[in-house]
Amino acid sequence: MKRHLLPLLLLAGVACLPAHRALAQDKPVLNSAPPGPTPAPPRPVEPAPAPTPAPSAPASAPAPEPTYSTPAAQPTPDAPSGMNFPNRNLPQNGSKEDQPQKKKFIYTNIGLGYSSYDFLNRFNVSAAPALGFRITDKFAIGPGISYAYSSFSVAGNRPYPYTPDGNLTSTGANSLSTSSLGFKAFAQYIVYKEFFIHAEYEVTNAQIAFEGPNNYLFKQNRTVTSPLAGVGYRSYLSDNAAIDIVGLYNFDNSIYSLYPGFVLRFSLLFNIGK
Repeated sequence: MKRHLLPLLLLAGVACLPAHRALAQDKPVLNSAPPGPTPAPPRPVEPAPAPTPAPSAPASAPAPEPTYSTPAAQPTPDAPSGMNFPNRNLPQNGSKEDQPQKKKFIYTNIGLGYSSYDFLNRFNVSAAPALGFRITDKFAIGPGISYAYSSFSVAGNRPYPYTPDGNLTSTGANSLSTSSLGFKAFAQYIVYKEFFIHAEYEVTNAQIAFEGPNNYLFKQNRTVTSPLAGVGYRSYLSDNAAIDIVGLYNFDNSIYSLYPGFVLRFSLLFNIGK
């Protein structure tokens, strides 16, 4: 029996050995190390900063203004360098842009003339209203009437050498005046801006100073033709009015003509109708 009991005791001891080791480990172990430095107090935790809100985009951004590029200046006949001056583009007198749209106009003039012919002075005043029609922007024609007054006198108030007593008329006067009324037709063409050429042909029932017996002057009615031509300058007073200065030459210049060799006229133009 003892032989069988000994192995059982050995088995029981071996079985109890792990439990004894576990109890030994659960027993608190005393700290035999020297005391260390006092631990630092815990660092306070700073609160995290609140996130900055992102700026909100505007509801609608304004659209950028369009940019226009100016074309490079190009040379023209009026501006060879391509540069334009203020008011350069305004209509110029006599140019196509400056011409009024109305086709009809009243054209009236007052003429002054003076000449000296063979010891005889001659002074002339004339008025000739006309109705003009524009065929194009530059070319116009029209009919009219004319009135002329002429005064003859001895040059230098000296005796007239062709009469027996030195007087101009048989009545003993040294002056003689005449008046005439006629009809005419005119034509004008604008050559360049304010400058134009003017021509007219006039047929007049005129009083003409003739030389009679002993070279005395006397008046006599006669039909006279007057071909006139020359150049003029026009200055616009408004859209419907202008003034012309015209110098004309009489191609039928003689003592029997109605006008002297050179005639200076001041004409007024008024647009009418449509």
